[in-house]
Amino acid sequence: MTAQRKLRSNTSPNHSTVAVPRSQHKDRASEQNSLAEGPTAATGARTLAKKRQKRSYKSEGNSTSPQVRRARTQTPEPQQKSLSQHSQDASLVPNHVPRKKAVLSFDRPAEPHRTNAPLKTPRGSRLVTSNKETAEASPSKTGIPRPATSTSHILDEACAHLVKMEPMLQPLIEKHYCRVFCPEGLAEECDPFKSLCSSIMAQQVSGAAASSIKRKFVGLFHGPLDRERVEEARVFPTPAQVAACSVAFLRQAGLSERKAEYIKGLAEKFASGELSAAMLINASDEEVLGKLTAVRGLGKWSVEMFACFGLKRMDILSTGDLGVQRGMAAFMGKDVRKLKAKGGGKWKYMSEQDMLKHSEKFAPYRSIFMWYMWRVEDVDINVVEEA
Repeated sequence: MTAQRKLRSNTSPNHSTVAVPRSQHKDRASEQNSLAEGPTAATGARTLAKKRQKRSYKSEGNSTSPQVRRARTQTPEPQQKSLSQHSQDASLVPNHVPRKKAVLSFDRPAEPHRTNAPLKTPRGSRLVTSNKETAEASPSKTGIPRPATSTSHILDEACAHLVKMEPMLQPLIEKHYCRVFCPEGLAEECDPFKSLCSSIMAQQVSGAAASSIKRKFVGLFHGPLDRERVEEARVFPTPAQVAACSVAFLRQAGLSERKAEYIKGLAEKFASGELSAAMLINASDEEVLGKLTAVRGLGKWSVEMFACFGLKRMDILSTGDLGVQRGMAAFMGKDVRKLKAKGGGKWKYMSEQDMLKHSEKFAPYRSIFMWYMWRVEDVDINVVEEA
């Protein structure tokens, strides 16, 4: 029996009736049907509530709900609160992250001077700097400092520290949400070997060319791949596989002879254990930079980008990056157009000494400070973020 028939049958002559528009009859019938067809009464009730809420938004002349409009225009709540005062509330997570999921999936111990990203090993296992059990262990047993915060709080604490050191950063932080170091960003898994190989492939070529080379490189080990964006995380070759190949074989992917040599050498270091996910997890910032820059083909800038965006280390400052230089100079009130016109080579915007001096107060969160300096001049960093 339809909703319309029920309505007529339940209406007696002793009761006054109100004319109901046909569109509302249709909506009510749809709602009743959804309740009847739903797996449980609770599911049907939720569906009915959502439909009524949606109609109320439309009746008020709104095309989108208040929640959607707030998500588009507001800075995530935790970051806003961190700017006014340091918060220790573990329930604070970005609005767009389901609260229960964020706490269960993302929250774990974090430390600015350690790797905060989960690392994937060649055998497919997953390593993290510490979990709740190891975080409570004595540093004398683990060999690393006890984490002082968690992945759910570290970005809020970092932003609060930046604003405390330089209040002029507050508008910039409110405008741009640093997803790289948010709980979701810190939960993204990193395969160190794949990431460093990708960095070598991308040197001095366009993004499209680098993607093509990577696709062909994977195809050498798994057959041709037709999809434009292959899921390299599942099929990228292991260090042992690459180390066993000749340079000539690797060059079939479109690599220059020099780059093929670099990638083979990197694979040999991972295969022998000289480099490993475990080392990258536990080493200090200085040790990571020293070990990786000693590898042929990995310059200081490449290693700094890997440490920041791959390992999610939070106290990295790339003084040789022109975008960071330009952003810092502009933030300090300098006319970057005049500085560019004067030339000056590698340090055309700011000297390395000045950059280190002015950024020292932002430690141990200089990676976040660097990210915001890119935002000052709208530098496109999508390539290094996705490497």
